[in-house]
Amino acid sequence: MASSLQTTAILSSSSCYSLRAVNASIHVPKPPRVSYSVPKVPTRKMQQIEEFNGSIDTTPLEKNVITTQIYDGVYNNPNIKPKATVQLYAILEEVADRIEMHSNLVQQRDNWNNLLLNSINMMTLTATAMAGFAATSGGDSAPLFSLNLSSALLFSAATGMSLVMNKIQPSQLAEEQRNATRLFRKLQTQIQTTIALGNPTEEDVKGSTEKVLALDKAYPLPLLGVMLDKFPAKFEPAVWWPSTQFQRENKTHQGSKVESKNNGWSKELEMELREVIEVIKRKDAEDYERLGNIVLKINKTLAIAGPLLTGIAAVGSSFVGNGSLAAIVPVMAGSLAAAVNAFEHGGQVGMIFEMYRNCGGFFKLLEETIEATLDKDLDKRENGELFEMKVATQLGRSVSELRQLASKSTSYRVEGIAIDEFASKLF
Repeated sequence: MASSLQTTAILSSSSCYSLRAVNASIHVPKPPRVSYSVPKVPTRKMQQIEEFNGSIDTTPLEKNVITTQIYDGVYNNPNIKPKATVQLYAILEEVADRIEMHSNLVQQRDNWNNLLLNSINMMTLTATAMAGFAATSGGDSAPLFSLNLSSALLFSAATGMSLVMNKIQPSQLAEEQRNATRLFRKLQTQIQTTIALGNPTEEDVKGSTEKVLALDKAYPLPLLGVMLDKFPAKFEPAVWWPSTQFQRENKTHQGSKVESKNNGWSKELEMELREVIEVIKRKDAEDYERLGNIVLKINKTLAIAGPLLTGIAAVGSSFVGNGSLAAIVPVMAGSLAAAVNAFEHGGQVGMIFEMYRNCGGFFKLLEETIEATLDKDLDKRENGELFEMKVATQLGRSVSELRQLASKSTSYRVEGIAIDEFASKLF
């Protein structure tokens, strides 16, 4: 017994010793902390801001800071000089928003055109079929009365909807928004080019703002109160540029005669551009004005004929009786009304009229641009060779073709013959 107790004591003492040994091996002194300083990488927004005036001592931007707040901070910072660049960026944001709004309206008004056309024609054809059934129904007056009443109501509803649709011309509205989207995208590219070239001025900011406002006026977003007249008394080209654009550019500069080549200009180039203007006036602009007036008259006639025919059908359907020849009136009028509506809105006559307006505006703008450029002093003009190339490209021609057109116009005018060629190959 004693020997067993001694053995137990020895084992316990040895185990305690081993535990102390393990504990001693575990408690290793911790190594000292070493701190590293890692430079903060500036965000993309901060890098763009630093490009304005070297490096700017500022704190990193939070993720939820909106862009306008960034512009406000940059604009109010006295260390940053190119405020015109910041203003152009702000205008660029608004232009991008306009593009999105007009793009959405194109889809909306295309849907209007399709839905209204299908609904009106479905109601018209259904009422026409009811009028035909009423003429062939039995002598019972109850079914005859219900068919007459239903057809008259449908014809009346189709008349009202047709009046509204012809007033707003959804296909023309959609084309207006397409043109606005294209022109705002063009303005967006122009502003981006101005910023990329560097050193924008306050005149660039003022001109861009005026162009945005002129486009808003030329292609309004709402319908009530500011919608463009869909049936003007006379065809007029669309105008989407500010009226003071060329006046502001030429306010302090008068035209001067060119005696030698300077800045890419020469007498031959000026004469060439003036001949191009004459061809545009005599051929392109005049032709589109003629076609625009024709389409305008057709659209007016169809806009009156559609509701008039459904109105006649609504009145005639109330007199349809058993075996009565009066059924011919609502059936014929309803069928013709459906055909007229399909031709007017399915053929999108209003869209064609707006397309002609836009083309007429393009030629008018090109005329004014060339005339305003030729009225400037040589040192204030754009480079002559570059300007000639831009005019040729806008007309869908090469520079050599543009010169051939001007030469042909000159020879025809001397001989007293009307030129048989259009200036533009695009439209």
